[in-house]
Amino acid sequence: MPNPALIHVITDPRCMEYEQPGHPERPARIRGAVERLRRQRELELHWLEPQPVDDRVLLKAHSREHLNRLETPLDFDLDTPAHAGIADHARRSVGGALRALRCALRGKQSLSLLRPPGHHATRDRAMGFCYLNSVAVATLAARAARVGRVAVFDFDVHHGNGTEEILLDRPGVAFFSIHQFPAYPGTGRANRGENCYNYPVPPGLSAEGYREVAERALEELSAFKPDLVAVSAGFDAYVRDPLCQQRLEAEDFHWLGQRLAGLGRPMFNLLEGGYSDELPELILAYLRGLAGLPLQKTAAPATAGAGEGEDADSLWGLRTLFR
Repeated sequence: MPNPALIHVITDPRCMEYEQPGHPERPARIRGAVERLRRQRELELHWLEPQPVDDRVLLKAHSREHLNRLETPLDFDLDTPAHAGIADHARRSVGGALRALRCALRGKQSLSLLRPPGHHATRDRAMGFCYLNSVAVATLAARAARVGRVAVFDFDVHHGNGTEEILLDRPGVAFFSIHQFPAYPGTGRANRGENCYNYPVPPGLSAEGYREVAERALEELSAFKPDLVAVSAGFDAYVRDPLCQQRLEAEDFHWLGQRLAGLGRPMFNLLEGGYSDELPELILAYLRGLAGLPLQKTAAPATAGAGEGEDADSLWGLRTLFR
């Protein structure tokens, strides 16, 4: 019998080598999570590195023009700077997704713990802190490896517009996203095509209401009968996250982990968003849910940092919070 507490974690210290002062997508997101996971003792973690990525794999999801643009030292938008070496960092994130996919195909639980995130990156555009769409690349790589049906479940608080665009009407693939609407990037209000299913939730929805919507999404995902599930795991629906207006707590991410594990399908997980200082505890709660372990309660901080509003044209809506 597989050990559910055994989880393969893919990371690389080089993903912490770039930053823009004041930007919420910062090295501490990964550093804190790695340190917290190394301190815990109940999960059995095997640490892996991302695998190299060939252009032929990237071109399943992105255009050649986009790959060339990533090498140009010109910011993509106000949210998405052209950091030195960002193309290499983004490729490593894709490599983490592909390594996590390999684990899943061998029946092993996995999490790619890297930055930058990817689910906003479209075929031709970097945006919303994202440069290459790791989950879309890995999904299409799975299909090329003759995996029958692949479902992508995205619980980041922002709609995975890039994943939806790339996977729209692709055979053997379905996309399920629960996200806040209205919010950045202003998409995800309704289903699209034959295979992209959106479950928008309003700002300030109770955790109970969120779970009801997520339950419906997971039931419909299960009805798709996937052979493999790819999870875009974003933790910015947390009540104290500065870039959203949702009300989830650590126990809700633990519940999501339990429900996804309960699908009984091979699965791999990729970190997307999550910008609170409590991100390490949220990731640990989620992994404990995946492994069937009880949640360990931790004290919440005294001050909350949830944003009061968000411009649909910018993911980094409240810049003053980070200055």
